[in-house]
Amino acid sequence: MDSSASVSRAGSTLLQVIGIMILAAGAVCLLLIALDFSPTAIVGAMFSGSLTSWLKFSQTLSIWVPLLLCSCGLLFTFQAGLWNIGVEGQVVMGAIAATILLRLPETTLPPTLILIGSLTAACIGGSLWGILAGLLKNRGGVNEIFGGLGLNFVAQGIILYLIFGPWKRAGIASMSGTDIFARDLWLSMPAGWRVAPIALILAISVFLFSLLLLNRTRFGLRVKAVGINARAAQLFHIRPERYGLLAILIGGGMAGLAGGLQVIGVYHRLIPAVSSGYGYLGLLVVMLAGYKALPVPLITLFFAWLAAGSIQLPIMLQIDSSLSGVIQGACVLSALLVHGLRSVRQR
Repeated sequence: MDSSASVSRAGSTLLQVIGIMILAAGAVCLLLIALDFSPTAIVGAMFSGSLTSWLKFSQTLSIWVPLLLCSCGLLFTFQAGLWNIGVEGQVVMGAIAATILLRLPETTLPPTLILIGSLTAACIGGSLWGILAGLLKNRGGVNEIFGGLGLNFVAQGIILYLIFGPWKRAGIASMSGTDIFARDLWLSMPAGWRVAPIALILAISVFLFSLLLLNRTRFGLRVKAVGINARAAQLFHIRPERYGLLAILIGGGMAGLAGGLQVIGVYHRLIPAVSSGYGYLGLLVVMLAGYKALPVPLITLFFAWLAAGSIQLPIMLQIDSSLSGVIQGACVLSALLVHGLRSVRQR
């Protein structure tokens, strides 16, 4: 019975996501036609820029990895009834924590051990920044939305201070970031790849871990109970504050890992825009997924395709690459419309 119900719910969620995508595609096509653009030419250009070779597809995957990690972290906080808007700051603090270890003076430690330590530090940095938002809510009565936004600004201020201050490049301080790390402190990447295989393995492992923890454990059940009705959960001796903090700690760790992979596997240095907006984009992904884990990898891959493919629009069609943001916005509006119609129907 439970198995058939799970399959039915998964099928319903999949149909809902497909409906959202069709509705969004229709809305965007009408908008493009009204602006005298060819939808087929735009899709062709984006396809050419992201999927026509392994090199281009691996570039898409390099965007998919941090976006998937941020989205998985947000699943925990949304299930606990928390809006973790501070995920951007958690990505930044994870990147900073990883950079601290990567900038240590020369040691006899093997590079592999330093890389493992850096990624661990990134998880811890993101978790601690997330816990701070949770404590502001539980102890200070600050709504997590406002607390998270405030901490995002603080994290951005810290990274700018470090890049233009103690960690500035020798003789100059610029938005290009810190000095590039030593080559043996980069994640290994085969020739013709734009994404490190270990980054793909970590992202997929985190997703499977999230799927298992949320749907097959007592912890996941309690987190969901807190998110559905915190007062009712207390009747079953479930402490909402504790599980809210645990959810944001796990989510912050995943976002921090995304930041660590950005500095080690993508930029090979710390830059001001290290988060690349993946935290905010992850919010849209989880909303489109209906706050369920199963559709998240496909939706993040779709958004990664939009981001990678839009680079070709100015080159091939003289259209600004911000069109991908319009498509993302159309997806979100379509999701809100579908969810609204579903709620009306249920009533």
